[in-house]
Amino acid sequence: MSIKYKVISADNINCIKNLCNELMVYQKTKAHIHPEWFDNMCFESRMIPAIDGSKSNFIITAKDKDEIIGYAYSNICSKTTYSDGFATLEPVDFFDFNSVKGDDVGCLSQFFIKEDYRKTGIGTILFNRSLDWLNSAESIDDIFIFVSNGNEDALRFYQGKGFKVSHQILGGFITVLRNF
Repeated sequence: MSIKYKVISADNINCIKNLCNELMVYQKTKAHIHPEWFDNMCFESRMIPAIDGSKSNFIITAKDKDEIIGYAYSNICSKTTYSDGFATLEPVDFFDFNSVKGDDVGCLSQFFIKEDYRKTGIGTILFNRSLDWLNSAESIDDIFIFVSNGNEDALRFYQGKGFKVSHQILGGFITVLRNF
């Protein structure tokens, strides 16, 4: 296996459209709280609005031969961006604004690796490169990761990387992790 990593621009995100849609399907299969909420989530409803609503974006892909087998998407945005609502739900605050030091936050927003490539170190490389980018941004001190309910593997992965559970939102639909 010869994995190559490539940072792509927001102009080239269509190359991860299928993986983004696979992520939404995967999250639905894991969810035990409102799995039907994922029915309205896809590349067009999640990735494109996230990119358009962010001040800065970082997308890194992992490729095996000619196939993209994983990606991580991180962004920097105003802390109020995440209070405008989620999917088909009413507006919700994803975190306590008073606990955020600056006006902007960093988020590891989407992260997906095809099943056959999990637990091979690819996720650690994608994660580390995403965190390197987020940590290099002088405008942010706070980094958040949102994990959908039922995705215990992702939760353990991020906790193993030093992130701690901050709180849950949407009645437990999402667990918010933070770089305390």
